[in-house]
Amino acid sequence: MSPRKSYSIILASDIHCGDPRFDEHLISTAISEINSIEPDLFVVAGDLTAKGYREEFEEAKHHIDLIDCDKKVVIAGNHDHRNVGWVFFEELFGRRFKTVKYDFDLYCHEVYQDKLNLIAADSSKPDLDEGEIGRQHYDWIKETFSDPNDFKVFVLHHHLVSVPGTGRERNIVWDAGDVLEVLKDAEADLVLCGHRHVPYVWTLGKTIIVNSGTMATLRTRGYSRPAYMSLTVDHESISISTHVPGEGIVKKDDFLRSRIPPKKIMSA
Repeated sequence: MSPRKSYSIILASDIHCGDPRFDEHLISTAISEINSIEPDLFVVAGDLTAKGYREEFEEAKHHIDLIDCDKKVVIAGNHDHRNVGWVFFEELFGRRFKTVKYDFDLYCHEVYQDKLNLIAADSSKPDLDEGEIGRQHYDWIKETFSDPNDFKVFVLHHHLVSVPGTGRERNIVWDAGDVLEVLKDAEADLVLCGHRHVPYVWTLGKTIIVNSGTMATLRTRGYSRPAYMSLTVDHESISISTHVPGEGIVKKDDFLRSRIPPKKIMSA
């Protein structure tokens, strides 16, 4: 792949196929918009279904397959664990805990290699709305994120910090504090999540936490609208945009990267 100035990541979540408030027009509009962006990586942060039934997973896979992107990461959410739904998730989307690595060559006077190292972790528990990463996974996270030159991305369904406008915060993961400490020590660059259908962006130390809304349903809260997120990453900054399907970008946040990717070669 030839060097370019930036690459793009799309974060979507909470499709909820099978839900009465699932909106076919919303998801088809979002898919068309996402394909026009031509993302380099497409991430779905869980809750593909309403009740974990096989036909709901198949419908979700149909829509996800329409995204024109070679690199896709899909995780399960709490709704996907209902009715033993994780067996269908694993059949159609693969392992619930996974690591993937991609190299992106970026140029800005010189050529840099961004070594994107992504962990996707299933934070959900069968038939519970709450979640947990679990201490048995902490060493795995530390080992996977041990290279200081990597651009480190952690994906889960539940959020690690409270989301405005979502009422009582009972749905952060049970071990949120411990997970945040692991990610802090590992110098994680991005945390991508969903769950509460409210798009929001925080910074916590050197880590940027991005929460997606629901891009395919009208299961929204108050004046919040259906949304998905796009991230544009260059060698020194990250731009995060909130998109409402059919309305375009409604908010944009820009951040400096905490670490510059390693140089690969010198340009002429």
